[in-house]
Parts: sequence; C-alpha cells; structure tokens
Amino acid sequence: MPRPGRVTRPLLAAALFAAATACSSASATGDGTVQVVVGYQSKTINTVTAGTLLRARGWFEQRLAEQGKKDGKSYEVVWQDYDSGAPITAQMLADKIDIGSMGDYPLLINGSRAQEAGGPGTRLVSITGYNPLGALNGVVVPNGSPAHTLADLKGKRVSTSVGSAADGTLVQALRKAGVPDGAIQKQNQQPAVGASALKAGSVDALAQFVAWPGAVVFAGDGRLLYDGAALGRPTLHGVVVRQKYGAAHPEVVRAFLTAQADATAYLNAHPLEASRTVAGATGLPAEVVHLYNGPNGIATFATPLRPELVDALRQDVPFLKSVGVLKALDVERFVDPSYLAAAALPETAPARITGTDPVCGRPVTDPRQAGELWLQGEETTRPAAGPVCLLRAVKAAAAAGKKLRAAYVPDAATGTRWFADRDHWVQDGAALLPFTTEDGSAAYLAAHPGARAVGWDEALAAA
Repeated sequence: MPRPGRVTRPLLAAALFAAATACSSASATGDGTVQVVVGYQSKTINTVTAGTLLRARGWFEQRLAEQGKKDGKSYEVVWQDYDSGAPITAQMLADKIDIGSMGDYPLLINGSRAQEAGGPGTRLVSITGYNPLGALNGVVVPNGSPAHTLADLKGKRVSTSVGSAADGTLVQALRKAGVPDGAIQKQNQQPAVGASALKAGSVDALAQFVAWPGAVVFAGDGRLLYDGAALGRPTLHGVVVRQKYGAAHPEVVRAFLTAQADATAYLNAHPLEASRTVAGATGLPAEVVHLYNGPNGIATFATPLRPELVDALRQDVPFLKSVGVLKALDVERFVDPSYLAAAALPETAPARITGTDPVCGRPVTDPRQAGELWLQGEETTRPAAGPVCLLRAVKAAAAAGKKLRAAYVPDAATGTRWFADRDHWVQDGAALLPFTTEDGSAAYLAAHPGARAVGWDEALAAA
C-alpha cells in the first residue's frame, strides 16, 4: 500500500475529488486544473532524481508553474510513495498513475503488461541512475552466518521482492554459481519486511536493491555476501510514462524531464547536500545514501537512454520470459527517446571525487582507486587518492580525536564503492586491497599466493 501522497499546487480538494471518484488521472479536475500523478519509491535512492530529491526540492512544480505562465493552464502534482515498482505498474494500468520510476525488471514487466492490455501502453522515457556491472543489487546475510558464497544458500530461506531487479540478480547469480532454480526457499517480501526478517533471524539472507544492502550493513545487522557487480550485467532504473497521458499532455512530460535534469545536475554538482536532503526525506542514514549517490558512487545519474543500457534491457527480456514473469515485449516500441529529444536537455558530468589528498599530498586522479572520508562535525568530505591513503587518513583523524562517520573505498576488482571498515582487506606486499565480499577476497588470494587476508584494524596498522 502507498504511503499517503502529498498534493502540491494548487488545491488539496482537487486531489481528494480525484481519489473519491477514482477517475483517470489524465482527466482534468473539476476546476479545469491539469493533474499529474507521480508514483515513486522514496527509499529506492537510485530513482531520487525522479522521486525523492525531485519532490523535496520542488523542481517539477516550478517547471509546471513556468509552463502555466505560457499556456494559461493550472497544473497540480500528486505524489504517491511505494516500496517497489510492482504496485506502481498496477496503478498505471488502472490509469491511476501517469508517471512512475522503477528498476529495470519492473520497467520491462510494466511495458509488457501494458502492451498485453492493448491500447497506447507505456513508454520508458529516461534513465535515473545505473551501474554498468549490476552493483545496485546485493545479497546480505547475518554477521554470524556460516555462508561464505552464494552456493552456501542452498536450502536456506532468502527474502527478496519477486519480479524485482534484485530478484533477477539473485536468480541469475545462483544459476552462474551452479545452484538450480528452486534450491533455495524464496520468501516474497517487501524490502523493509525482509530487512526486519533478517535481523529477527526468520530468514537466512536478504537479496535486495539499493539502498537496502548498504543500510543493513551500515546498521551492523549483516554483511555483504554477494556484490551484484560480480554478475557483470548492467542494472538501471528509469522513468516510465502512460502513453495515453503523454500524448494528451506532452508539456507535462517535458516539464517532468526538465525537472529531472535539474535534480540530476544538482546531485552531480552537490552530492553531499543531495545525500543529506534524501536522508532527511526518507529516514535513511545519510552515510548510506552517500554510499550510493555520492561522487564515484555505486549509482551513476544521467537521463539519456544510452545504447548499452537499452541493449541490456533487450538481453533481460529472454531471462524474464524464462522465469515466467513476462510474456512478450516489443522493446523498440517501449523505449521512446522522443520525449527527451523534445526537451533538448543538457547533460551534466557524473559526480567524481576530486581535489588533493590531504594526507598523501597528491591529486586524486584515478576513480578506480579514489576514496572518501566523512568525519563527525565536518560539513565537507575529504578525498583519498587510494586505499592506503584512506587508511592513513582514518588513522590521522583518530589521532586527532575525530570520529568517523563513514569511509568509502572502491573494491579492488569490481570498483564497487563500499564502507571501508566493512570490507575484506588483503595485504599484498606494500599494497592494501579492499573487497566488498569474502568471495572476492578469496579469489584474489587464490591467484596471489603471497598475499594474505587482514582485518580492518590490521589494515590500519599496516598503512
């Protein structure tokens, strides 16, 4: 069920009227106001530029106000917050939501079911955030779990949201690991329910999308067993529009995409401020939001429908058919770049860690090595040129009596940014290498006989 939506400009009464009559959101309200209903997932922080951050900053309403000055119309926005993409799709098929944001698998299911229902269907019109290797999805287990690899989950209870991108990653990763379908006891649960179940011990693992793996690990309730980047398949979130609504109100869709571009530019230019805004709106720890949405974060935010991302969607269709959640989909019809083209939006560069490392005294130039330090009481973060420099910075901060909020460093193999103190560290000569999972560090150790595993405190001492 959605949380209560907030209605903005101009009248609350108009929204109540629409809800009471259950009329299509494409129709105008009683006073002629053009209404648009936006479905989003506040805690799915890979969609914040089309949801949480966009709503908090009011850019969509501002763009519609500008449009109203041009055409003399009045516009209002109704926001509806959900935990996953499936209920947004259901509401779109019922003509109750006009614009929605969700992950790649839910997007494809949305397009398929809309095409199956006949009529104009829905269209994927932009991207919110993506990761080229799939690191937005992960599997976590309790800290004391005996599981060391995905194969150890055979016969275990695994919570996931069936039909989600995280569920797809889980199934494909298990197949890659030689674990047949049905070898686990899958529990179909919403992310928050699954996280609670993991903490209570009623499930053995949680397979979920951003930001749940990071939130569970940061809270101390589990460790990352599987990093979705190991699958090597792009994962993305995007914006889907009911084509009937888009055809009737292209100016509204254009305003939405322009506002999304505003949010994307802001996030890329002011990542820490954006993380704090999203944290305040969702209740998620700012350190978790910044893990994903910060500079060199797990998510890259950009609006274009890039060829490699569209191609990834094409490749996902046969898999979704094989697991029975999708019958057919005309991807070329579903993916519609015309709305973005009409908006003629500038693209901003993704947020990157820059500056000079204050401890090692050299510029930060390599994003595959760059880390970030966030200390208590400081309004800015500190860059680190590499893992050893980050460890030295943590030691220096502790010596100065400063407490650590978060330290971020990329995985030595996949590049996945993770909490440095929750990583699995390896010492190989003078090098200190972080890995998000035990499986990842084990693979490195097997290929480098002279290397050895070290704990966090030992890595700090060796830096």
